[in-house]
Amino acid sequence: MPPFFFTTAKDSMSRARTGEISLCGGRILAKTPLFMPVGTSASIKGVSSENVDEMGYPIILGNTYHLSLRPGSEKIRGLGGLKKFMGWPNAILTDSGGYQVFSLAKRMVFQEDGVEFRSHIDGAKHFLSPSRVIEIQADLGSDIMMVLDDCPPANPSTERLKESLRRTHLWALSSIRHFDILREKKRITEQQKIFAILQGGLSEEMRSDSLSLLQEATPSFDGIAIGGLSVGEKRKDMYKMLDFLGPKLDTHSPHYLMGVGAVPDILEGVKNGMDMFDCVLPTRNGRNGQAFTSEGVIRIRNQCFQNSDAPLDPACDCKACQKLSRAYLRHLFMAGEMLGPMMLSLHNLHFYSSLMRGIHQSIQEGRFAAFYKKWNQVYQEQEER
Repeated sequence: MPPFFFTTAKDSMSRARTGEISLCGGRILAKTPLFMPVGTSASIKGVSSENVDEMGYPIILGNTYHLSLRPGSEKIRGLGGLKKFMGWPNAILTDSGGYQVFSLAKRMVFQEDGVEFRSHIDGAKHFLSPSRVIEIQADLGSDIMMVLDDCPPANPSTERLKESLRRTHLWALSSIRHFDILREKKRITEQQKIFAILQGGLSEEMRSDSLSLLQEATPSFDGIAIGGLSVGEKRKDMYKMLDFLGPKLDTHSPHYLMGVGAVPDILEGVKNGMDMFDCVLPTRNGRNGQAFTSEGVIRIRNQCFQNSDAPLDPACDCKACQKLSRAYLRHLFMAGEMLGPMMLSLHNLHFYSSLMRGIHQSIQEGRFAAFYKKWNQVYQEQEER
């Protein structure tokens, strides 16, 4: 079986790198940098598992919080695991659900060994602990599991941030102990992996302390995820933190920047050594009539497209761009037809798949700086206008 992660090329002008992650016992070698579509409730919204597979995605993301509430992890385990349940042939990473629980704010209460919360579905009381989160992910059959962490809001007080780090570190160590116990009991296989989550807000000191503690626990952890960014802070502050963390990360492990999906943010992440990304942006924006294209963002509801027989993106070979006009796609949205959001979601996922392949190739060929500049001009400058 090949090593879990290895680097295949490095950019001479930045910390950007390409690599391969061995998943499903080596059956899948996922090329990095990679983007993971989000299937929160065992579904990529508006797009079939078959379509996502056809686009070349080796791994998608599911959510422990949502799936534990509905339909329940035990039920999914009884039906053969999450991949069989949703008809997905490749790998799955499952988030711990911590971010979703803590976003409930008024519905949750911290305890020393976990967090108590009320379901957003029916108000029923639930409890998530580090060990329970690992057990749920074992039920789901996740290929990469995430530990339970405490994700504070943007711009928290110093005391809230310190408490977040204390919980995050305590829970990370508890998670890896329970992961090892389940592995001994054969509920988790050698093929399944676990990532730690780094917190610390925008404090360089706290981020550095957190990273030191978690990386000391390596090789118990198979990768490091950076949480607590893209949660409302200014973009320049996120970029400053990525630049700070980049040279400190263990180069032998994959680096996962959680919840980040805007094109300029992915580019900045790659520049600073990030390997994995996830975000709801492609499908959420697609459902709302926004398409990511080689020319920037197109808002298909705009009246200027009502008579356009041009494809959504002339540079794209997805099914929507090859067969449908901008005028027709606009008509679908204006008429309230579900096919419109489905087609734009499909296109956006195709765009992200192509973008990541382009990033990978540019690093391999020693031209990432030019690629970075080109796509930033298209997307960041459009945002500034």
